[in-house]
Amino acid sequence: MRVPLSWLREYVDLPATETGREVQAKLISAGLEVETVEQLGADLKGPLVVGQVLTIEELTEFKKPIRHCTVDVGQANGTGEPQEIICGARNFAEGDKVVVALPGAVLPGDFQIAERKTYGRMSRGMICSSDELNMGDDGSKGIIVLPPETEIGKDAVELLELVDEVLDIAVTPDRGYCLSLRGVAREAATAYGLPLRDPALLDVPGPNAFGYPVQVADPTGCDRFTARTVTGLDPEAVSPIWLKRRLQKAGMRPVSLAVDITNYVMLELGQPLHAYDRSRVQGTIGVRRAEQGEKFTTLDGVNRVLDAGDLVITDDRGPIGLAGVMGGANTEIADSVRDPETGEVQGTTDVVIEAAHFDAISIARTARRHKLASEASKRFERGVDPLAASAAAQRTVDLLVLLAGGTAEAGVTEVVAPAAPRTITIPADHPDKVAGVTYGRETVVRRLQEVGCDVYGQDELVVTVPSWRPDLADPNDLAEEVIRLEGYENLPSTLPKPPSGRGLTERQRLHRRVGRALAGAGYVEAPNYPFVGEHVFDQLGLAADDPKRRVVKLVNPLSDEEPALRTTLLPGLLGALRRNDGRGSHDLALFETGLVFHPRDEQSVAVRLAVHRRPTDEEIAGLTGALPVQPRHVAVVLAGAREQAGWWGKGRPAEWADAVEAARTVARQAGADLIVRNGQYGPWHPGRCAELAVVIDGAERVVGYAGELHPGVLKTLGLPARTCAMEIDLDALEAAGTGPVRGPSISTFPVATQDVALVVDQSVPAAEVEKTLREGAGELLESIRLFDVFTGEQIGEGKKSLAYALRFRAADRTLTVEEASAARDAAVVLAAERTGAVLRGA
Repeated sequence: MRVPLSWLREYVDLPATETGREVQAKLISAGLEVETVEQLGADLKGPLVVGQVLTIEELTEFKKPIRHCTVDVGQANGTGEPQEIICGARNFAEGDKVVVALPGAVLPGDFQIAERKTYGRMSRGMICSSDELNMGDDGSKGIIVLPPETEIGKDAVELLELVDEVLDIAVTPDRGYCLSLRGVAREAATAYGLPLRDPALLDVPGPNAFGYPVQVADPTGCDRFTARTVTGLDPEAVSPIWLKRRLQKAGMRPVSLAVDITNYVMLELGQPLHAYDRSRVQGTIGVRRAEQGEKFTTLDGVNRVLDAGDLVITDDRGPIGLAGVMGGANTEIADSVRDPETGEVQGTTDVVIEAAHFDAISIARTARRHKLASEASKRFERGVDPLAASAAAQRTVDLLVLLAGGTAEAGVTEVVAPAAPRTITIPADHPDKVAGVTYGRETVVRRLQEVGCDVYGQDELVVTVPSWRPDLADPNDLAEEVIRLEGYENLPSTLPKPPSGRGLTERQRLHRRVGRALAGAGYVEAPNYPFVGEHVFDQLGLAADDPKRRVVKLVNPLSDEEPALRTTLLPGLLGALRRNDGRGSHDLALFETGLVFHPRDEQSVAVRLAVHRRPTDEEIAGLTGALPVQPRHVAVVLAGAREQAGWWGKGRPAEWADAVEAARTVARQAGADLIVRNGQYGPWHPGRCAELAVVIDGAERVVGYAGELHPGVLKTLGLPARTCAMEIDLDALEAAGTGPVRGPSISTFPVATQDVALVVDQSVPAAEVEKTLREGAGELLESIRLFDVFTGEQIGEGKKSLAYALRFRAADRTLTVEEASAARDAAVVLAAERTGAVLRGA
């Protein structure tokens, strides 16, 4: 919301010396987010005056149309002689009043005006457009043409109100009333302790039987509809300069007098309005829900297919407006057009003014459904004062009568659904308890009254909420109002004192350990948004019945292309890798730890928890049960060189084994024994994919995959060749772990090392042989490591040799050679029984 300071001063007598920056500080202290203060005209200097075009000579010898003009600027140039000015614009004629920058003027952007010879003529100044004066869009796309009655030689800076300060306020969803000068003025008056001149306090005639007929079929969607009629408008009447300038400063484009007035009143009072050309409305105006598939063309020329949830304004033909969003092209205010034969100006002369109050949720859904955000919908979905409708209609009527020469008809239509004022009961000391500060009853009552509430009672206050504050719904909302007006900066800073012995949970510690370990291994953390589109599952090559295709869909996604929550970390990480590779970083190793989301088989709705007490265990359990299952995963992606080449060596590219090693690194931090074996799944290359498993409560469970991605997936996603990836369930690793990782104990007894080479079939996984050796060696085995894999004629076709280094150690003695050999032999025997292994060379 852009608020010109000059306009704000009409409703609050701010100190004359108060600057925009100082007003910004006051409003921020009161809780408004004033982002910037724009200084209009700060870089505008020199003579800028009103002139009248006397003659125009067309210079036709140039490639583009050029005009040599003489302009009367009165005594502003010191001589009274006409100014010679070269201009290329075509939207003005002889006799028009224009804005002239005389030599010595400096326009925005440090554009200095001086006498100079151009196109073979002298040009002593410049005829200005709105863009050159940084006025904003005025719809003309050319030179500013002033009203004929404007005085020649008058200072145009003052006339066009070019010097001003504009507050740019980011209005939060709960402060819809601040999308108006009335609302911001109320906050400013409270912040300065000054009285407010409420622009909504008007003499409004009561409803009668002579107004334009209106029928509301859906009082839930529209609980108030006011209609007023103004006739005899002058089609030639245009918006005065002050009205146009206020709209421009507020960020809106002037259109026509009737439309400008409705926009002006909306900015002033916060009540969206719409003006219908009465001659184009047929019969009774109605408010109803649209029929499914009903078609309707809005003012922007788009033919829209309506939904049964849309609220529409109708006449006897059908829809004439999308309620609270945008009007229809079939009842649009007609532009003024002069008949070339008679010279008569034709246009809209009679209008029906609509000022209604619509349901916020209905309007928000309609605006999003049709992707049609408007100034009206932005206000309705945040909450509009229902009692301001009649005042806004009256203000519009008054301005149409004043500026367009119209006549207000006596008929006043008001269709109102009865509604009682909203009251809230609050203990007088409730704000004290929330803030931890003693305010006292008098302060609480005074602050609530400044907000606009009526307050009664002593220890228990009965508060009637003002109609323009739909966000005040419970005692905590009222407490917040008291606290913000007393000043958040006045709240004492008290650090919480946690009881000793607490800190990070083991899950949090594991999360941090994993991050540090992967960073230490050369990976860079790359967090991503948790949103995906379902097409990524096809790109990853997942089977049609893959559980990861079951997603949790968002009702209101940030992007329609990504409406679901992720079930895997890979799409985000691979997207980050692709972007970095496309920008010249080809050697990449990225990781992410984050939640994935799986829908529950049985859906339930979470209850709204109370905020004045701690939820019960049952309430927390119910809330948790309504949420998706959210395990924490870890994933890495690699491409390019894993080790850089240099004087130390040739380096090497990233390969599937690096992805497997990343999984082992994560498992070590969790204290889990990771089972690695050949696997095949989704996006991974079938011959270079490792299945990752752990044992939880005696049962083996697959927790992830690692390896090189499938060439088809790489091509589909535009990834570098031989890209590798790993993803693993961190929560499952934690469950399989032995608890907090303990430092290894240093034995004083020596280690006994025994090597063994076993010949097995090519189909036997090395992990299976290792598992069997570990089991057969017994408690004396400290570690086992595969250090060689050999295939060749010496071994035999279809065979491979696996060489392991076994380390034996006892905790209480030095092992003898016989003891170590016996443990090794036991391991070999068990491997032979279970895997068919044969001791090489035997």
